[in-house]
Amino acid sequence: MALALGTEKKSQVILVVVLFAFILGYGGWQVYGMFAGPPTPARPAAVAVPTMHTSPGPDAQKKLTNAGIDPSLHFGKLAMSEMVEYLGSGRNIFSAESAPVHIEAPAKSARANQVALNVPPPTAEPPKPPAIDLKYFGYTQTKDKALQAFFVHGDDIFVAKSGEIVNHRYKVDAIRPASVQVTDLSYNNTQTLPLMAN
Repeated sequence: MALALGTEKKSQVILVVVLFAFILGYGGWQVYGMFAGPPTPARPAAVAVPTMHTSPGPDAQKKLTNAGIDPSLHFGKLAMSEMVEYLGSGRNIFSAESAPVHIEAPAKSARANQVALNVPPPTAEPPKPPAIDLKYFGYTQTKDKALQAFFVHGDDIFVAKSGEIVNHRYKVDAIRPASVQVTDLSYNNTQTLPLMAN
C-alpha cells in the first residue's frame, strides 16, 4: 500500500509551488538589496518656478565665448602697473619716512578741580632705636688672653666673648676693661655700654 503525498489535487499543488517561488524570489531580492549597497535616494518633487523668458542678446553671447581672450603676457602693461605711486593726501602707511600724526595738547588738566590730599608733614628726624638694656658688670681674661664680658639682663647673667650673640639679639663687638661695644641686631644699632659701678 502506497502513501498518499497529497498531490491528488493538482490546483492546490500549483498554487503552493507558485507561492513558494514568489517567496523565494522576494527573499533573494531583499538579501541582494542588503549587500548591494544603500538604495539611491528618491529625487524630490520638482517645484515649478516661474521663469522669465528672455531671449539672450548679442552681449550675452560675447560674455560666454573665450574668443577675445589673449593668454600671452604683456610686459609693457605689467611695467605700467608696477610704476603706480601712492598719491593719497593722508599718511602713507607703507613709508617709514612719513610724518607722525600730530596730537594736540589738552586745553587744561583733567584733574584741575581735584582737592589736594591732607598729607602730614614729614617728621624732622626718624625715631631713635631703644636703648640696649644689658648691663656690663665685669670681665675676665682666658688662658689665651681673650677677654670675656659678664652681662646682666633682668635676673639672667650672660658670659660672652667678642663676636658672640647674647640673649638671641645682642652681638658683642669689642670688649675693653671700662666699656663694651654691643650691636642690637633687631634695629642694627650699635651702642657702648660702660662698666657698672659697684
